[in-house]
Amino acid sequence: MRILGVSAFYHDSAAVLIEDGRITAAAQEERFTRRKHDSRFPVHAIGYCLEEAGIGLDGVDFVAFYDKPFLKFERLLETYLTFAPRGFTSFRMAMPLWLREKLFQKDLLSKELKRFDPEYDWANRLLFAEHHQSHAASAFFPSPFEEAVVLTMDGVGEWATTSAAIGRGNSLEVIKEIHFPHSLGLLYSAFTYYTGFRVNSGEYKLMGLAPYGEPKYTDLIMDNLIDLKKDGSFRLDLDYFDYCTGLRMTNERFHALFGGAPRRPEELLTQRYMDLAASIQKVTEEVVLRLTRGLARETGMDNLCLAGGVALNCVANGKILRDGAFRNIWIQPAAGDAGGALGAALTAHHLFQDQPRKVEKGRDAMSGAYLGPEFSQDDTEVGLRDAGARFKTLGEAELISAVAQSLADGKAVGWFQGRMEFGPRALGGRSILGDPRSPDMQKMLNLKVKYRESFRPFAPSVLCEAVSDWFDLDGDSPYMLLVADVQAKRRREMTAVEQALFGIEKLNVPRSEIPAVTHVDYSARVQTVHADTNPRYHALISRFHALTGCPVVVNTSFNVRGEPIVCTPEDAFHCFMGTEIDVLAVGDCLLRKEDQNPSLKGDYKDTFELD
Repeated sequence: MRILGVSAFYHDSAAVLIEDGRITAAAQEERFTRRKHDSRFPVHAIGYCLEEAGIGLDGVDFVAFYDKPFLKFERLLETYLTFAPRGFTSFRMAMPLWLREKLFQKDLLSKELKRFDPEYDWANRLLFAEHHQSHAASAFFPSPFEEAVVLTMDGVGEWATTSAAIGRGNSLEVIKEIHFPHSLGLLYSAFTYYTGFRVNSGEYKLMGLAPYGEPKYTDLIMDNLIDLKKDGSFRLDLDYFDYCTGLRMTNERFHALFGGAPRRPEELLTQRYMDLAASIQKVTEEVVLRLTRGLARETGMDNLCLAGGVALNCVANGKILRDGAFRNIWIQPAAGDAGGALGAALTAHHLFQDQPRKVEKGRDAMSGAYLGPEFSQDDTEVGLRDAGARFKTLGEAELISAVAQSLADGKAVGWFQGRMEFGPRALGGRSILGDPRSPDMQKMLNLKVKYRESFRPFAPSVLCEAVSDWFDLDGDSPYMLLVADVQAKRRREMTAVEQALFGIEKLNVPRSEIPAVTHVDYSARVQTVHADTNPRYHALISRFHALTGCPVVVNTSFNVRGEPIVCTPEDAFHCFMGTEIDVLAVGDCLLRKEDQNPSLKGDYKDTFELD
């Protein structure tokens, strides 16, 4: 049985194909269109999934969509009626779109899918899952657990903003929900907006900014914005927010509470904004910890699965793991709305069609999240030649040796290998790599390669067999969704003068043997690399380890700020030529910047809209 899952029309559109419950292909539309967080119908992603399986749409048994538009429309109407006459401007802007497109989304979906097969039986083969049902299914069914509690937290689906479910075998039962407008995701997004970052894009910046600040506003948030109960349930005071009826996240009362208007994008980040970031991060962690502790007490279960946009808060995830309320945690790598496409397909397979579920003990079903397109060596060479690239084709051992030496020499390396990752994280398929031992690498990659804010941290990719020797983590983190501290024995003692520094002044103080991936609070967003899921990446880090004694490399996504992660060899070459990446490895092709035609060098800094 083949099922195509689709998410679209909000943000991060995606398509996923499963065959008899096995994930065959998955990709986000943005990677093909080069439009960050593309929300349009995922024509290209669907085309890729069908091509990967070697079928047309007539070979698909069901198409499953990731939410229910009528329930969303019901929530929209009820919200406007509840707050009327406030919000008329927002209502007037939203209603034509809903009436024209979203209310009749089944017809719209049928029309879009007819591009692939005009004769497809939409009436009987187009299925709809609920939004949080899709998230929960994406977390539980691919997990390595026979049974688990499944916690979903995001902005809002149809009505649910936080939900808990119990997964057993091929069943998934929701046991409790918190409904809109009370939302942990929207609370975090309100501070994303207030600190000058883009909602649905900049939340991870807020998380990265938090360690530079002190949580001075925590009590102010807890006393005024959120009523948090012992079990993690909560309500927000809506008098401080504008997202129900307006076109902003926050209002004048919120601004007065925190001492001024929202920061303008690109405005200087002062200590106040760092303290706000630290404060909302601490509140978020407290909410999540109360939720998980309460669910552990109530269910007595050992395993926890996480999904929804809040599950991308890897700092909070690390706190859950160390808290120990659950013995085992598994987080869907595409935890946001792109993963809803996977959840919709799995919902249709296991819940609607009652198909059995197979669990391989100790292994999840995500194949390392390497589920996107890959390119043959012949296609890679043709694409690079057409783009004007000059390269050498090497054997695998020679390529790995050359790239490892380049890393040891302090070069920035573009690494394009195998299948593209599904989800927001580059995991060694479409990555920019560097030497973590360099005290200048973090700043150089941010300012000269990524063209982004200097405060943003980079993640370490570490050989799975060496993780506990370098980080306070006794287990796997293959999807870069857990934060752990650098081991004490690897840290560098700070001087009294360095300890007295505040805010962004902390940035350039080396804190460990691997300063490029050690955040200002000694933490790191860890990716464990496994030989069975990514043998070439594992071999590269192993070679770097042999050269340097360090089994860790810097890993950041292969793109610049505002650009989707590269998808094709041509994308990789253009990014290489538009930035200060020194070396590029694409398949078996090795490119060095000094060998390239200087006329092809571009200015990538302003090519993409800032995120």
